[in-house]
Amino acid sequence: MRRLTVEAEVLGPWSLTTSRTFWEGFSPSALNDQQAGDGVRTSFRVEADWSWAEVEVTQRDQVATISLAGGGKLEAAADQVRRFLSLDVDADGWPDVAGRDPVIADAQAQLPGLRPCGFYSPYEAAVWSVLSQRIRIVQAARLRVDLVNRHGDDGAFLDPRVLRTLDLDLPGRKTEYLHAVADAALDGRLDGNALRAVDPDDAVRSVQQIKGLGPFAAELVVLRGASAPDGLPRHDQRLEAEIVERYGRTADEVSEVWRPYRTWAAVHLRALREQRTHEIGDSNGH
Repeated sequence: MRRLTVEAEVLGPWSLTTSRTFWEGFSPSALNDQQAGDGVRTSFRVEADWSWAEVEVTQRDQVATISLAGGGKLEAAADQVRRFLSLDVDADGWPDVAGRDPVIADAQAQLPGLRPCGFYSPYEAAVWSVLSQRIRIVQAARLRVDLVNRHGDDGAFLDPRVLRTLDLDLPGRKTEYLHAVADAALDGRLDGNALRAVDPDDAVRSVQQIKGLGPFAAELVVLRGASAPDGLPRHDQRLEAEIVERYGRTADEVSEVWRPYRTWAAVHLRALREQRTHEIGDSNGH
């Protein structure tokens, strides 16, 4: 087993404590009940080679220390960690959004230093989208935990090469769709760096070509799996309800002032809505 420690400067507001609290309430990517003091410790699947890795992340001012252990491409794993914790985004301009939008200013004040923490990879976001279709989020979370316990690797999710071979007893066409997701991951169609390299709307359209992934799921894969910072969720009913309630207008009408952090603004509004209403929901969420 190799070990690697990387120190990375984080640009713009950042609180690992706030982000960790947000992530711990994000059922699809819960932290495997591993504690690391004020930091984050978790294990995950490295999409560069589908190896297992464990990471501990700590904060010192604006520097993130990323300590990794695993048998695969740890340099790529470090980049993946920075992506799924949104540490790779230059957020020096994020406070400017607050100056343009008092609603976002309030959200930033209530969630100081929050960076949207998402799925470990677009592959895992796609799997979650399939598991959570037409069932309650708590049921989907149990299905995911069962898959990890039976077929995962020390807390990390299944290698797509393993998922592709499994004959799973799941409702509806979930097994068929999971196989399609595994194939897409192995073919590179769910590569996080590739999805981040194109316009988010184009990336969403591309992901929708994968069997079983509709518009809502594709947005989840791109915005919360690849952690694209400037995409607009257009199929999240709870987000739309929050925006109408706060602004009296639609997301398309108010979101231009959020650029280039539209995903971040949407995540902040959804997080505040869930805090206020305790809406866990019947399905997945952005």
